[in-house]
Amino acid sequence: HRIDTAETAFKLCRVNKLQLAKNAIPFLVTHDGRTIRYPDPSVKVNDTVKVELATGKMVDFVKFEIGNLVMITGGRNAGRVGTMQAVERHPGSFDIVRVKDSTGNVFATRLTNVFVVGSNGRSLVSLPRGKGIKLSILEERAKRTGSN
Repeated sequence: HRIDTAETAFKLCRVNKLQLAKNAIPFLVTHDGRTIRYPDPSVKVNDTVKVELATGKMVDFVKFEIGNLVMITGGRNAGRVGTMQAVERHPGSFDIVRVKDSTGNVFATRLTNVFVVGSNGRSLVSLPRGKGIKLSILEERAKRTGSN
């Protein structure tokens, strides 16, 4: 889908690492390898930061919290969008996140596949056609052929 000019000025990045550098300078590393120095102290790992592309500075951020809008970036549910329902911690194994989409379907995926894209049901970026809803094979066929 096409994005407007206002959306081309920024990018959403997932926080992978949060550390202190030499002389106790805090920095974070995003999923695409960007390093941002002196981030907001309330930003934690798995949060999403809004980065202004012109300057490379962090403009805004969204917390990794239950109730926020998330997009799945990997696995069988890749591309689906929904609201985060629960996070199951499994020490020594993969943490699981339960997500509920707008049609009411609940699915689970690994924590590493979850990318927060908005809060309070509002997305920071425009969503593609279909709004991240996964259709069954029969529903896809009916939509494609125009029959009900």
